[in-house]
Amino acid sequence: MGQQRDLKERTMRFALDVMQFGRRLPEDTEGRHIRGQLFRAGSSVAANYRSACRGRSRADFIAKLGIAIEEADETQFWLDVVAAAKMVPAGAESGLRQEANELVAILIQSQKTARTNR
Repeated sequence: MGQQRDLKERTMRFALDVMQFGRRLPEDTEGRHIRGQLFRAGSSVAANYRSACRGRSRADFIAKLGIAIEEADETQFWLDVVAAAKMVPAGAESGLRQEANELVAILIQSQKTARTNR
């Protein structure tokens, strides 16, 4: 239970950090589009992990973890786009990118464990 609470808090912090980072993007068409994508994907990691923890069955838990993994990966993609487009100073997104990568790894491992324990 403690690990779930820690990961709930960590994914919530990630969502808030993504939102804060998104505010640094330019106020042009591209910046607004990517900001919206980042906000949706970054906050969906936390929302879907929380939903997974309330899954009705192990299969539901595993499926919802899969969605959280996809959203964390999508967040990584948009952070890569921001870096490639040089929308922020070089490396400004690296901490978030690392956290997204770690969350993907943790969630994948959790999904594998849940599958094994079925």
